[in-house]
Amino acid sequence: MAKTPEFGALINAFEAANPDITVQPVDIAAADYSTKITTVLAGGDSTDVIGMKAIQDFTKLSGEGALLDISDLVTADTSAKVTGLDSYKVDNKYYALPYRWDSWVLFYNKDIFDAAGQPYPTTLTWPQYVDLAKKVTSGDGDSKIWGTFQVTWPTIVQNIAAVQTGKDFLGGDYSFMKDQYNVSLDLQKSGAMMDYSTSTSTKAGYAPLFTTGKAAMVPIGSWMISGIQQAMKDGTGTIKNWGIAPMPQIPGATSVTTMGTPTGFAVNKNAKNVDAAKKFVAFTSSAAGAQALAAVGNSPAYQDAASTATLFSLPGMPTDAESKTALSPDKAVLDTPQAPTTAAIVQIGTDEHQLIMAGQTSLDDGLKEMGDRANSEVLNK
Repeated sequence: MAKTPEFGALINAFEAANPDITVQPVDIAAADYSTKITTVLAGGDSTDVIGMKAIQDFTKLSGEGALLDISDLVTADTSAKVTGLDSYKVDNKYYALPYRWDSWVLFYNKDIFDAAGQPYPTTLTWPQYVDLAKKVTSGDGDSKIWGTFQVTWPTIVQNIAAVQTGKDFLGGDYSFMKDQYNVSLDLQKSGAMMDYSTSTSTKAGYAPLFTTGKAAMVPIGSWMISGIQQAMKDGTGTIKNWGIAPMPQIPGATSVTTMGTPTGFAVNKNAKNVDAAKKFVAFTSSAAGAQALAAVGNSPAYQDAASTATLFSLPGMPTDAESKTALSPDKAVLDTPQAPTTAAIVQIGTDEHQLIMAGQTSLDDGLKEMGDRANSEVLNK
């Protein structure tokens, strides 16, 4: 649990509130988790609580009937305050509850903006974000400061485009992604962002670049807060003044829409200790669980003023109002819709994303090929 302090925090808080229950965690390597958990549950394993590391794990396990219906844990308070709750809903029943919800936001280094004489980001449009990234880029070689750094994942282009335009990620027509791709292509062509091929070959990490002052902005999930906290603790980070702004928006947007990712817990259908397991899952999605998570730098699914205050009281956290409200967007949408066709379409999107960003195919040709492949290989159109 040293690498995932959230688990220790939740378990300690739960046991303090329930002294008659002891939680025995089982460690599974992150890289092997999805395969391992599917295998052990298929074999009748009776582990009580199952972590939903990725939404794909939930889709698979709930579809196989491995999870217990815990709809009775969803109260009026849960429905009102827990973000991402419906991500774990199947046929109007809940088979897991989220304890974390990580919204995508824009992290920025205040010192870099001050040095460049530029205003801090607020609610930017994507074109404004591109323009600002170019203005705060400086230096070259080892002294280069990138205006922004974007992960190489297709999510930053394909999924955010679907979420903010309201288009169907699984529909087979991907022309709506063109504007978002032009944002990334413009940034790397101008030198305001590390190009895709370099990022991939050097395995550049968004957190190290940001915490060492090499990137002025990073659009990424709120999970980076705990990464920044850790870098400050272990001395690998040098950043002192930073902030959080809302994820940039498409031009003409009248409210803030972003994507998010839940992390949750479910109860094994074959659990030995069902009542205790349900108590634990409910606790992690409660106000008390939120306090425990916020205290170690995580963004809880249960959102209230108290946990927000706890999160922003941590050493080194920004204190401005904009940073606090950035974690509460007007609308947060699951980053990847879940359906039987999701995995195959995600793989096709990944293939074409790599070719487009590396300049091995044109944007128009890449988007057309993505649609053609989705329709012929997956959707049978």
